[in-house]
Amino acid sequence: MKIMVAADIHGSAFYCNKLLSRYEIEKPDKLLLLGDILYHGPRNELPEDYNPKAVISELNRLKNKILCVRGNCDSEVDQMVLEFPIMAEYCYLSLDESIIFATHGHKFNKDCMPCLAENEILLCGHTHIPACEQIGKKLYMNPGSVSIPKENSYHGYMTIEKGIFLWKDLQGDIKKEYTL
Repeated sequence: MKIMVAADIHGSAFYCNKLLSRYEIEKPDKLLLLGDILYHGPRNELPEDYNPKAVISELNRLKNKILCVRGNCDSEVDQMVLEFPIMAEYCYLSLDESIIFATHGHKFNKDCMPCLAENEILLCGHTHIPACEQIGKKLYMNPGSVSIPKENSYHGYMTIEKGIFLWKDLQGDIKKEYTL
């Protein structure tokens, strides 16, 4: 199974469309969104082509392909317009003998780890910074941000397939690779 992972679209139709263009090329089985879909949040500048209604329309087309967790900028009113569930605080994925705890990152993160077994993975967004770090006997991973990258990082996403994690920019160029 191939999963495409993205976080922090923040209502940018421009970057959402770039992500979905990559989705068409990558052809994943599922698109996992790690929250902060429609609203930019009070701490962020407006992203390019801020247009939550356009983002709603584009993502609802893929409603049967999307897995999603709630970000700190997501709300119940967002759930009213999105046709796929967004209100879960986390989800577990079992992939290729790995357990992934996927969440947004504002509650559980590398400094506040959930209760994970050895060699399990915490996958979250929120910081807008791509990451892959060993923390004790656990892994912390972050795809970065689709629309508002921070600390000189790139607009990007991840793919997960057969134990290989790839961090890519929105042109599809591989920026980092990790193999289990």
